[in-house]
Amino acid sequence: MDEPKIALGAMEFGTRIDDKTSFALLDQYVDAGGVWIDTADCYAFWGDPSGHGGQSEALIGRWLAARPGVRERVQISTKVGCEPTSPGSFPEASEGLSRKAIDAALAGSLRRMGIEHVELYWAHRDDRGTPLEETVAAFGAHVADGTVGRVGLSNYALWRTERARGIAAALGYAPPTALQLRYSYPQPRPLVRDNVHVHRFGWITDEVLDYAATDATMELWAYSPLEAGAFERADRPLHEAFDHPGTTRRLAALEEAAAELRVSRSALVVAWMTGATPFVRPIIGASTPAQLASAIEGARLTLAADVREALDRPW
Repeated sequence: MDEPKIALGAMEFGTRIDDKTSFALLDQYVDAGGVWIDTADCYAFWGDPSGHGGQSEALIGRWLAARPGVRERVQISTKVGCEPTSPGSFPEASEGLSRKAIDAALAGSLRRMGIEHVELYWAHRDDRGTPLEETVAAFGAHVADGTVGRVGLSNYALWRTERARGIAAALGYAPPTALQLRYSYPQPRPLVRDNVHVHRFGWITDEVLDYAATDATMELWAYSPLEAGAFERADRPLHEAFDHPGTTRRLAALEEAAAELRVSRSALVVAWMTGATPFVRPIIGASTPAQLASAIEGARLTLAADVREALDRPW
């Protein structure tokens, strides 16, 4: 079975989404050929009375333990940098990206999941208080010792990404080969920063797309691709940052194409993203089997050239 080119987002597994439902979604995803499971050491601190994260990784660990042999079929993506230093301290104070923090966080992630390595380890957000050389060296050391397969950066400014890659090349460490940022079919107004999310540079922009298109070693991952159900549910409208004429035209084009193809608008957004150049891997935070099935359907849908042109045109 061909792999659907989406990652399963496990952010709320073990907190808002209970064990039974989480296990069922993980099983459904793997049974459909899915490979990548995306989490973070801070998930989901806002959903747990302790004010700390780790619940998602712990659930994945329980699921792996209950499914002998499944570890060889999946690849784990987790992150470091956003775990609050104390309950309620995020975003002002979090673990950061010092060597000490990275070493401790990775050990904790591996312990909670009951595994010996992760295939992809992300810096969850930039830590301007730690020298970039220290962060790059810490990640590189874990690639060298086999506990990390490769390194990614999430919510980083593009200039900081390129600087980190330059430092890695100069010092002989593994460079970042993936960027994880927010992206969907509609786009916010220019210079939208914390209006939607705490990460100032947490967006795939046209410049990011150009960067990935001209560098085959850099892969793009997209979080919040379905905007929390906004394409299907009237009670979940897009944030006001998307309130501009381009969004109106885009949503009309999406509605027309979805009706023509007889698929959900969400499935069409996934198809538009996974079939794009450059390729963008959407992280699907499904909470029901139907939502996940829709995303898998979209990932397996190849859009005709005229449909893609119609979707790309309206701005």
